[in-house]
Amino acid sequence: MKKSLYETDEAIMEGIRLGDDKALAHLYKLYFPVISHFIMSNSGTDDEAKDIYQEGVIVFYEKVKENSLELTCQIKTYLYSVCRRLWLKRLAEKGRYATRLDESESFVPVEEEVQQHEEQERQFGVMGDALLQLGEPCRSLLEDYYIRTQSMQDITDKFGYTNSDTAKNQKYKCLQRLKKIFFATYKPEV
Repeated sequence: MKKSLYETDEAIMEGIRLGDDKALAHLYKLYFPVISHFIMSNSGTDDEAKDIYQEGVIVFYEKVKENSLELTCQIKTYLYSVCRRLWLKRLAEKGRYATRLDESESFVPVEEEVQQHEEQERQFGVMGDALLQLGEPCRSLLEDYYIRTQSMQDITDKFGYTNSDTAKNQKYKCLQRLKKIFFATYKPEV
């Protein structure tokens, strides 16, 4: 696998200063998932996430080109902070966010928020692996209940349990097995 020229923040910024479209293209791909997840988790759509990310990248791009950006954090943190601010303003304009955003408001510790998001993504990955290890019928039963939000009666009928109490008991046992597999694998980053 070929390594990118833009593996560091400094290289990305230098590429932008030199007008290299590949640096900008790399930047677009690099941090969009984090911004998209934030926006879609906060009443946004995929298209809104793309718009906000575009605006955030433009802000970053212009500041880099003007040499008016003294970056004291990672590009990811800066972009997240800008995009978060843009999204909260847009929500306020739409009336979907009740808190007044005044210009003197300081940013929430964005580094922490980004780290929490990355940790959550890691947990989702470990949980997905744990579900695969769980096997059938437990995996299907838990997916039907928690993901497809099927009723216990539907699950009872689908899996042929004698009644919904039996299905609930089986769901509980499957959940305990899943937790055991998850916590055997998952180690929180310190």
